Amino acid sequence: MSTLPRSRRKPRRGPLPAVIALALLLLAFALGIALGQALEENPRPGETQTSVRTLRPADLAPPPETVTVTVSRP
Repeated sequence: MSTLPRSRRKPRRGPLPAVIALALLLLAFALGIALGQALEENPRPGETQTSVRTLRPADLAPPPETVTVTVSRP
C-alpha cells in the first residue's frame, strides 16, 4: 500500500487522454497534408488557362401534330 494519505495521491488516469491526444495529432497531420496538396494543385496567379470546347447543336424533334378545335355556344 501507499504511504501517502488519500488526499495527496494522484488520481489515476486511464488511456483515454493519450488516445484523444493521438487522434488530435493525426487529425492535424491529415489537415496539413490536405492543405499542402490543395496549395500545390492551385494554379499560380497570372497564369492563363485556355480551354477549347466544340459545341454541337442539339437534335430537334419533329413538331407535334396541330389540332384545331372549334366550339360554338348555344
